[in-house]
Amino acid sequence: MSSKPIAGPEIERLIQLLARLPGLGPRSARRAALHLIKKKEQLLVPLAAAAKEAADKVRVCSDCGNVDTADPCSICTDPRRDPGTIIVVEDVSDLWALERAAAMSCRYHVLGGTLSPLDGVGPEDLNIAGLVDRVASSGGAIKEIIIAVNATVEGQTTAHYLADQLADTGVKVSRLAHGVPVGGELDYLDEGTLAAALQRRSDF
Repeated sequence: MSSKPIAGPEIERLIQLLARLPGLGPRSARRAALHLIKKKEQLLVPLAAAAKEAADKVRVCSDCGNVDTADPCSICTDPRRDPGTIIVVEDVSDLWALERAAAMSCRYHVLGGTLSPLDGVGPEDLNIAGLVDRVASSGGAIKEIIIAVNATVEGQTTAHYLADQLADTGVKVSRLAHGVPVGGELDYLDEGTLAAALQRRSDF
């Protein structure tokens, strides 16, 4: 038995598009669409205008892969940042997370994913060549590459591949520490995290 549309084609289209967003299934998309429609003037109209403006103005930075309204992006052109250190991340969302932490004032490079042979993602599908070119064309200005990928099998495979690609450039290659998080209790940590913490122990 096929399900009949519950509203006009415009509303159904809105629901279908919302359902494609991460974390939203068909039911959540219907609730979100209904909320937007009920708050048409306060939410739906401004959202539509903001979406159109973003579609018209947002660019992908040709240097690092960040998204911004300028190319190069505001991070790449910020003179207060250390141009000698580049943090390599999988996606723009990871870049934003590191920026929220405000732990370092440096520059970034977005890979656009991780190596995953099972999914057909190879080195040519990621922005790896762009990173190697950035280092090579910097004339020695880039001193350190910090690989900040997720602690997954794909992430670690990508990290090792990057280290190999950068081995002959003379640049220092490091990666994020893995282990006990700040405020974490040992009893609640998984075995992999505990093992990594022990292997990467440091002097007191």
